[in-house]
Amino acid sequence: MESMDYHQAAELLAWQVELGATEAICDAPVNRYEVPASQPKAKAAAKGPQPLRPEAKPDPVALARQSARAAQTLEELRAAVEAFEPCELRKGARNLVFSDGVPGAPVMFVGEAPGREEDRAGKPFVGRAGQMLDRMLAAIDMGRDRNVYITNVLPWRPPQNRDPKPDEIAMMRPFVLRHIELAKPKLLVLVGNWSCQTLLEKRGIIRLRGTWTEAAGLPCLPMVHPAYLLRNPAFKREAWADLLSLQARLRDG
Repeated sequence: MESMDYHQAAELLAWQVELGATEAICDAPVNRYEVPASQPKAKAAAKGPQPLRPEAKPDPVALARQSARAAQTLEELRAAVEAFEPCELRKGARNLVFSDGVPGAPVMFVGEAPGREEDRAGKPFVGRAGQMLDRMLAAIDMGRDRNVYITNVLPWRPPQNRDPKPDEIAMMRPFVLRHIELAKPKLLVLVGNWSCQTLLEKRGIIRLRGTWTEAAGLPCLPMVHPAYLLRNPAFKREAWADLLSLQARLRDG
């Protein structure tokens, strides 16, 4: 075929379109059903040692749930908490601060975290704030020696008494819930913001205090922390009202 210029080729293509041509084909027909004689070979795997994939770290919250559920007594729960390695706080604390008071008491106080004095003694609420709490309880004929049981959200002292971190609260929450189940109180008192955050998923203790609600399936009363009363003595009137509410609720069953 003689060579065509651009205009001749364009006219020929337009003529073919008018005839109904919809696609261009080669001079030789193509069998699209033909199977290739040989399939292309997959690339050979690279030789030599392959880098190891980092193993996924276990979920500390899931581990905490498993460990807490396995505990059938308060003694077993204490041992489980003490052996719980994912919480880094245990490495910097002197002692585990598990509980104080009478197991099975009708009222269970849940505080925030141990301070310096609690870390030394291995018991919750033994410093100045704890002494304030004891005086408050004595004013309504209560005490950790007869009808009160006390624990904290965190069983180890945070460095420099800093606030608990969200991941620390999350991994300790299953132990707190199991602690409540095994202690079997009738009423809960949530002392301070972080205990409310853990069991109510709410903060703002000044707004929450004094109003009965429910946590862990039990009636609970949020109260300000005694340490707050040491810094703000004028708030003792509200704290006294909360104590009277606790006394009345306990008396009425």
